[in-house]
Amino acid sequence: MQLNDIDFVIIGAAKSATTWLQAQLQSDPAVYMPDPELHYFSREYDRGTDWYLAQFREQAAEKTIGEKSNSYLYAPDAAARLHRDLPQVKLVAQLRNPVERAYSNYCMLFRRGEVGKDIESYLDPSRGENIRFLVAGKFASHLQSYIELFGRERLLILFYEGVSSDPEGQISRLRAHLGLPPRPLSQNSQEKVKDKTAPIVPAGLRKRLAWMKPIVRPLKGTPAFGAIRGLIARETRYPPLTQELRTRLGEYYRPSIETLEQLSGQSLDHWYKPADRIS
Repeated sequence: MQLNDIDFVIIGAAKSATTWLQAQLQSDPAVYMPDPELHYFSREYDRGTDWYLAQFREQAAEKTIGEKSNSYLYAPDAAARLHRDLPQVKLVAQLRNPVERAYSNYCMLFRRGEVGKDIESYLDPSRGENIRFLVAGKFASHLQSYIELFGRERLLILFYEGVSSDPEGQISRLRAHLGLPPRPLSQNSQEKVKDKTAPIVPAGLRKRLAWMKPIVRPLKGTPAFGAIRGLIARETRYPPLTQELRTRLGEYYRPSIETLEQLSGQSLDHWYKPADRIS
């Protein structure tokens, strides 16, 4: 396995159904992708080439090989590192309305107990440009870095809406970009969608009960485990994205969206309008 054996990289964006793209590709026996996001070119570069290549199975050598790491889209050094080590790869970006993406990301971390209830401290642009929530959604500038290094023809830009409105067309465009022959959509490779309304054990309680994990692990999946979990799990109440904050975010992202329309050649008029539901 060598660096030049890697054919493609899905670079993001987070909370934009890139796991669905990955699952569809993994359903093809002619494609190999490791399951976890490696984040090598963004967070793990100091581990070196040997570590990176070890994440790909030897039997993948005669397949179309790729990986997905959503942090590559916005990490400052990722584009340059990717071009230095993998100048031959084809790139894929699937993007979502950045306002929706930012709030969805916040809700995920709130559910995990990693962020607090003061939503504006994370999502209000006037209170600082948090790279994970806000800067990560300025897609046009991030993609421009890749285009300058790899050229526009190596980058496929897809949009989140295509997953639900035209999944067959979405995968057809992806496979054509990667040089793969047409293949029916896999109905068994749906993205693992986490229902943010599903009851969970509160983060604080999970931490206090962490010492019990080795004890209860053998019971996981049993009726007894489910019954006990049901007694302590609660539906998460998320801080709402107010219309005022949504408007501020829309204004913050408008220049980037306008540039993205030019880069992609697609109208994104619907991104300027408030969404009825964000998940």
